[in-house]
Amino acid sequence: MNIKNIIGLIEKLFLIIIAIFTITAMAQEILSTIANHHVELKDLLLMFIYAEVLGMLGAFYASHRIPITIPLFIAMTALSRLIILQGKDGDPSILVYESTAIILIAAACWIISRVGLVSEDK
Repeated sequence: MNIKNIIGLIEKLFLIIIAIFTITAMAQEILSTIANHHVELKDLLLMFIYAEVLGMLGAFYASHRIPITIPLFIAMTALSRLIILQGKDGDPSILVYESTAIILIAAACWIISRVGLVSEDK
């Protein structure tokens, strides 16, 4: 067995572990939400992040590569969730920085899709 095969097996093992941990975290979040009898936007955004992580793993197994836009979407969702968690009592300058980061990431996604820097169909 050569080093490339060993690295490939280790990569697959870690991806399986990530999938198991993501599904476990999703289950914990669902149980917590059911126990609280209350669903908030931050909970939905967290579930969306989990779904995107699973989608990224699925895309990797289907094409053996990860489209660059998927981690960017996850980052935008995570920043949106962070803004919601901070609430209106947070430092306004932090809100501006986080919002600017979302705009920059969205612009990057748009440029990638328009210019075709990375083909999603390969």
